[in-house]
Amino acid sequence: MAIYLLRRIFATVPVMGVVALFVFALLHLAPGDPAALIAGDLATAQDVERIREQLGLNAPLHVQFVTWVGQLLRGDLGVSVFSNVSVTRLIRQRAEPTAALTVATLVMAVSLAVPMGVLAAWKAGTWIDQVIMLLAVLGFSCPVFVLGYLLIYGGAVQLRWLPVQGYVPIAQGLGPFLRSITLPTLALGIVYIALIARMTRATVLEVLSEDYIRTAHAKGLAAVRVLVGHALKNAAVPIATTIGVGVALLIGGAVITESVFAIPGIGRLTVDAILRRDYPIIQGVVLIFSAVYVLINLVVDLLYTILDPRIRY
Repeated sequence: MAIYLLRRIFATVPVMGVVALFVFALLHLAPGDPAALIAGDLATAQDVERIREQLGLNAPLHVQFVTWVGQLLRGDLGVSVFSNVSVTRLIRQRAEPTAALTVATLVMAVSLAVPMGVLAAWKAGTWIDQVIMLLAVLGFSCPVFVLGYLLIYGGAVQLRWLPVQGYVPIAQGLGPFLRSITLPTLALGIVYIALIARMTRATVLEVLSEDYIRTAHAKGLAAVRVLVGHALKNAAVPIATTIGVGVALLIGGAVITESVFAIPGIGRLTVDAILRRDYPIIQGVVLIFSAVYVLINLVVDLLYTILDPRIRY
């Protein structure tokens, strides 16, 4: 296990290197000049050139890339072009809302989607199965921003149960925190619920056709025990894989959700940085998100040995 873990950790190095290369290339080859944005509409060509020189944008791309990688190896994500504040500090300031949103969404989605998928597989072909799969298809087909605006209109504007926008830290009270995070969590989690529910149904339905399931029923075991103790347990590996891969949906959806609900998180920071072409912030956020995604999938791989004792590394 230790050798496998070390091998996987070292394997993330080239992955992060490729991510860094693509992020750097896409940002610097895309049209637009951050120096011109900083200088403003009334700036002269000399002013723009002076700002480009200060930011190091006049250097060749390969020199800029090597300089940036050297800073990364020292733990320095750079300084924001517009605010002149460390990118690490900006990300740390915005981390709590994004972490709260993604963790709440993950807990809610897994808690609802897995039982829904198991129930749909158990009642395969019935109206219960059809209703659950219809909801899953609708949830997976509807964009996050559309769900967000529908929830705002229904739950906040019409019913006035929850606030329209904003975020309340958990330090200011559990009640206000849950009220502020409920609508964003629902908007972000519906697509994730649909994905997990469909995969759970497919894998559990396949397991239910195995001989040992029929043997368990023949022995007189309760249906719940067969579903949870036998079917779901043996279908856990594909479900865990789907949960890990689906984290990419959460990361991408968090950017949109935070913009819709005006949550001051990392996603909102990314959108603002893209609009202003703040290279250091965009590069730092993408690298952080990529590292989190790789780490979560590594944890999922390690969980395989717990979910299925037959798997050995």
